[in-house]
Amino acid sequence: MTKPRILVVEDESGIADTIQYVLATDGYQPVWCATAEQAMAEFQAQLPALAILDVGLPDRNGFELFKQLQALPGGADVPMLFLTARSDEIDRVVGLELGADDYIAKPFSPRELVARVRTILRRSNGRAPAAAAAAPAPVVPFAVDVEKRQIRYYGRPLELSRYEFGLLRLLVHKPGRVYTRDELLAQVWDDHSDSFDRTVDAHIKTLRAKLKAVAPNVEAIRTLRGTGYALAEDLPPAP
Repeated sequence: MTKPRILVVEDESGIADTIQYVLATDGYQPVWCATAEQAMAEFQAQLPALAILDVGLPDRNGFELFKQLQALPGGADVPMLFLTARSDEIDRVVGLELGADDYIAKPFSPRELVARVRTILRRSNGRAPAAAAAAPAPVVPFAVDVEKRQIRYYGRPLELSRYEFGLLRLLVHKPGRVYTRDELLAQVWDDHSDSFDRTVDAHIKTLRAKLKAVAPNVEAIRTLRGTGYALAEDLPPAP
C-alpha cells in the first residue's frame, strides 16, 4: 500500500528532522523542502496528500506560498496546515481565512502534529489529491473571492459584513461540516472571549435573510439544535 506523501516546508533543519521522523514512524512518506521554491517544484512534480507550511520561510511568506500552491492544478484539493513560531491570533485568523485546514504554533508536540495530520486526512476521506481531482467536483452554488472579500450566491454578489463574510466563507469551505458556536466564534471573531452564542445566532439570521433574498426556496444553512450550524450538502445547481 502506498504511503500518503506529506510535503514538509520548513527552513529549520532540526524541526524538519523531527517532523519527518514522527511522520515516517506513523506510516507517512515525508518530503522535506527548506524553501518555497523547492516546495513549488515538489508540489508540481507530484501532488502530496497534505502539505505542512511554515509561515516564516526565508524566500517567501508562507501565506503567499499557500495561495500559489492552491492556484496550481489540483492544488485546491490538497489539505494544508500552517506551522509558525508566532502565536499571534491574527496569524491564525489569516491562515484559516485563506482556507487552511489547521494551524499549529511552535513550540509544539510532534505527536500532536501527527494527530492533526491524521485527523485532516481522515476528514478528507484519505483520498490522494490526484484521485480527488479526477473525480467530478460537487456542485456548490457559492463562489468565494478571498482577496476581494466577496461571495457570490447563484451568481449574485452578496453584501456582507465582515463577520457575515467570515462565517459564510467558513461554512462554504466544508459543506456538511457541523461547526459549534464556540468554533465559529473562535475562527471568525477577533476577540471571541467578549462574544456570546447569541452573537453567532444573530449573524446567521441576517445571513439567511440575504441568502433567501437570492433563492427563497433554498435552505442553504442548516441548524443542528444544541450543536451548531452547517452548509447544506445537497444544494440545487440552480434555485
